[in-house]
Amino acid sequence: MKNRYSFRRTATVLIALALALSACATNNTANNTSNNAAANTGSGAAAAGDTKETAADDTAAAQGGELSYALATSPDSLDPHRSGLAVAVRVIRTIYDSLVVQLPDNSIKPWLATSWTVSEDGKSYTFKLREDVKFHDGTPFNAEAVKYNFDRILDSATKAANAAALLAPYQSSEVIDEYTVKLNLATPSRAFLGNLSQALLGIVSPTAAKKDGDQFGQHPVGTGPYKFVSWQENAEIKVARNESYAWAPEIVKNTGAPYLDGIAFKIVPEEATRIGSVQSGQVLAGETVPPQNIVALKSDPNFQLLSANTVGLPYTLFFNLERAPWNDAKARQAVKYAVDVDAIVKTLYLGTYDRAWSPLTPGTFGYDATLENSVKPDIEKANALLDELGWTKGADGIREKDGKKLTLQYVDATPNREKRNDIAVIIQQQLKAIGIAVNVEITKDVRTVVFTNGAYDLYGNSQVNSDPNALYAFYHTYDPKGRASLSRLSDPAIDKLLEQGLVEPDDTKRAEIYKEIQHYIVDQAIVLPIYVFPYTVAAAKSVEGIVFDSLGYPLFNDATVKP
Repeated sequence: MKNRYSFRRTATVLIALALALSACATNNTANNTSNNAAANTGSGAAAAGDTKETAADDTAAAQGGELSYALATSPDSLDPHRSGLAVAVRVIRTIYDSLVVQLPDNSIKPWLATSWTVSEDGKSYTFKLREDVKFHDGTPFNAEAVKYNFDRILDSATKAANAAALLAPYQSSEVIDEYTVKLNLATPSRAFLGNLSQALLGIVSPTAAKKDGDQFGQHPVGTGPYKFVSWQENAEIKVARNESYAWAPEIVKNTGAPYLDGIAFKIVPEEATRIGSVQSGQVLAGETVPPQNIVALKSDPNFQLLSANTVGLPYTLFFNLERAPWNDAKARQAVKYAVDVDAIVKTLYLGTYDRAWSPLTPGTFGYDATLENSVKPDIEKANALLDELGWTKGADGIREKDGKKLTLQYVDATPNREKRNDIAVIIQQQLKAIGIAVNVEITKDVRTVVFTNGAYDLYGNSQVNSDPNALYAFYHTYDPKGRASLSRLSDPAIDKLLEQGLVEPDDTKRAEIYKEIQHYIVDQAIVLPIYVFPYTVAAAKSVEGIVFDSLGYPLFNDATVKP
């Protein structure tokens, strides 16, 4: 079902608020100044990557109990190879392990793999695997399991989502012996090893995946610290402690089974209800704290605010370059100059989110800080560009050309995650000022509207990722037999740079490649970068030991709940 909104009344209120706040609100740049991939704050959060320690006596006394944790939206699937949502990773990371772990300093350390070697040509990785690991269903973890997993991602029947992009340029696996596997690549890849650390390349049970087929995402089985228990659609997901767990990565302190009996992930999309549930004690923790609650929680002695900077791609509005007139750079640039991103970010996020300036976030390798403050609203320039293209304003103020109204189809998803629907409201009003009619479509079926039908002119998305090669899936010419990129960009020069960035061994040269790509994307207005997302969690003081991985996802190996 799709819901359409004109947003006129709401737009008036929000724009008035924007004008009032943009003059006085100051942008909080704390997240922008950290060079760490993840920064943790709050008394209950330990810095990711701390040295492992033996559990203290008071931790042992706090073992047991269930942590209730409110999620902002429902996962699409708990099959890591088929999921495309960050919210799903919050749960997926509890159920599955990866071959390697990436620490906040970007170093790669062992996890399910104990060691590895890379061939001289960079096109094969040989991993030695742990010999003491079993999946939750009793299936042994071994080289055959690793081969099955990565071949499964390539299998079109799996309908892999982000996992397929992360795994590229993987081609095949060779089982050398029971606990040695060789992964073969089509080309060298600087991103490959780091990508293997990500949750969406987590290792699933071959037995369970074969047995449940398309339903595996509703009955997930991994080797992780927690076992799947149940999933009530749009209500609750439960996981329980894996008593046999003994192979945690370096990024957590607890080497063995989790301290908690289990975690109940509550699905609570309405933000006031979600945070109110924490404040009333109905749940012990809740994610994605609304900006208006962040300051209050920081000063409330009964609660704590945990946060982690995310890295990868900021929340970005993508033009569909295959739809006129947005296939013309001047039309896109007119939109860029008409949209006041500062007003949007200050109005909606009250200085708690940083504005994004680039298709990469600060903290991501190759991020170009020179793009900051490089774009400012310029209504006169925006109008001039549209005049050049022959779009003239009609009696109703909307521009026309060849009998057609200048209309932009803006698609967003429901529920209103991180106030993204509200961004659409403000942009609708801002573009009306230069004669562009914005039709805002809020849909529950983004997969069909955006990814299958491509029925959008502007659509927003973000991606948590550890490497700038994440740009490849969004800006490289896409295979017409596969899924189209969000931008639909097809530029041989950018294709070449993206391909060079994937294999360049020299870090200085590699950073320059990605800087050139970022400048092109911004200058040509391929996208509109909006905000950098700080992952925030409100929690009771009784919750301790939640840490964040290098991408900003919560880990619960060390978590405890004090009586």
